[in-house]
This record gives sequence, structure tokens and C-alpha cells, in this order.
Amino acid sequence: MTVASSSPPSRLPLSDAGAVAPAKKARARTRGDGALAAVFIAPAMLGFLVFLLWPTVRGIYLSFTRFNLLTPAEWVGLDNYVRMVNDPIFWGSLTVTVEYVVINIGVQTVAALAIAVLLQRLTQSALLRGIVLTPYLMSNVVAGLVWLWILDTQLGIGNEIISALGFDRIPFLADDTWAIPTIALINVWRHVGYTALLLFAGLQAIPNDMYEAAKVDGASEWRMFWRITMPLLRPVLAVVLIMTVIGSFQVFDTVAVTTAGGPANATNVLQYYIYGSAFGRFQFGYASAMSVALLVVLSAITVLQYRLTRAGQTDLG
Repeated sequence: MTVASSSPPSRLPLSDAGAVAPAKKARARTRGDGALAAVFIAPAMLGFLVFLLWPTVRGIYLSFTRFNLLTPAEWVGLDNYVRMVNDPIFWGSLTVTVEYVVINIGVQTVAALAIAVLLQRLTQSALLRGIVLTPYLMSNVVAGLVWLWILDTQLGIGNEIISALGFDRIPFLADDTWAIPTIALINVWRHVGYTALLLFAGLQAIPNDMYEAAKVDGASEWRMFWRITMPLLRPVLAVVLIMTVIGSFQVFDTVAVTTAGGPANATNVLQYYIYGSAFGRFQFGYASAMSVALLVVLSAITVLQYRLTRAGQTDLG
């Protein structure tokens, strides 16, 4: 009689058995981290959905309707967009906005870059950085009102100084030639410190060894700026330009408290015209159509800037 042989139960090698428990713990920890991350992200995601995504979708829908808050929205198709294309005030507002953006971005970028380089090359004092940032801590409304008083044609201290020097008083905010450049420079004064600190942070990522090596080779500060600083700062500068251009196209509060779109629509920027159409004339459908047009313009400009400046690439190896 033969006895059936029974083989002992298979066992994992000691090395494999030792790896099973840590792997299970890692999976459990990953699941736990995912749940914790979802908890922290939930408030921001809720805010994004309620205050950004839903208003955007709602605005796109309203752009195809005639809506005045008093009656239900009436679908009109592309009528608002046809009206916008044939609206000379819309095109005038867009032209004024582009003029503002060109002056604001041009002056602000050059000034902020100069301040950032001086802070990085000459001194890194926290006190000076705080002083540079001080105007940004003031709201746009307050800054606009302060400069409105300073630049008042009759009583402003700015024009008092100009008059004392023997020059004619300048109607900075009351003349169609001076108004937009003045508003642009007011916002340059307020935002240049913040922009400079963003660029200063980018300059901190450039290795100081490169400047020391260039000095040994006899390079001047001007040459080091164009050969080292600008190429290596390009990605940060590109992102800052994208942010500032988008913000400049959305200018509203400074215009609202200083000129209210005047004189003769000389400062009637697109955001102010949209606001007037919606809350002044209750043409919410038409205002939504202009908002969608602004969204498309800003999206196209952002993509173009990103590609032309190669913002996603860096020369730091």
C-alpha cells in the first residue's frame, strides 16, 4: 500500500514576504494622503466652481440672450455679437484699452526690471523691498482718489508746483490727450513695486558664479545684463508679462473714480463700457457678449505671449 505524499504549503521567500507589508502600508498611506488632499482642495475647488466656472458658463449663455434682470432671458442667437461688431463705441473702448495697456505695460516692465536688477546687484535690503512694495498695499480706489486730488487742475498740489515753476497748468485727467497716459502712469506707480519683487525673485535663481566669472573675463555690468540676466530671467519675465497684460486689460476702478470714462469717452476702457452697459442700461446680454469677446482676446494674447517668449523653457542647465 502506497501512502500519498503531501507537499508542505508553499511559502514566499523571506525577502518577498518582508516586502509585502511595506507595500500594503504604502498603498494605505497613498489612499490616506489622497483623501486628506481632497479635503484641503475642496474649499478652493468650491470657490472656483461657484465664483469662476459657473459665472463664466452663465455669462456665455447670457451673451446669446436679451436679458435685463426684470424679465426672463430671451434667446436672440448672435444678435448681440452682430451689434458688437457694428458698435463704434465698443471699438473705441477697445482702442482706448489697448493704448492704456501699451503705456502701462511698457513703462511698468522697464521700471520694474530696473528696480529688480538694482535690488539684486547693489543691495538686498528687506527695508528697501518693503518701501518698494508700499504703493501696492494701497487699493486702486484709494490710489486713484489720491492722485485725482494731487493732479486737480485748480487745487492739486501737482499743478501748484507746475504753476510755481512758471508753466501752464495741465488738465491731466480732464483732457482727452492726457487722461489715458495719466491713468496708466498712476497704475504703474501702484503696481511697479510688486512686479519688481516678482522679477527680483526670478533674479535670485540665477547663480552668482556666472556674474563672478563674467567679471573675471572683464565684462561690464551692461554686458552682463544683456548676456546673463536677460536670457536667464526670460521665463520669469514672460510669466510676469502674461499676468500684467491680463490685469491691464481689466482696468476699471482707477477709471471709475477719476474720470468715469470721460472726457468724451477718452477713457471709456472696455471694462467700464461693459459695466455701464450691464448696470447702467441693464443690457446684460450685450454686456455678456462683450465680456466673452474680451475673454477670447485675452486667451489669444496669452497663448501668443507664451509661445513667443517660450515661457515654459529655461536656459538654466
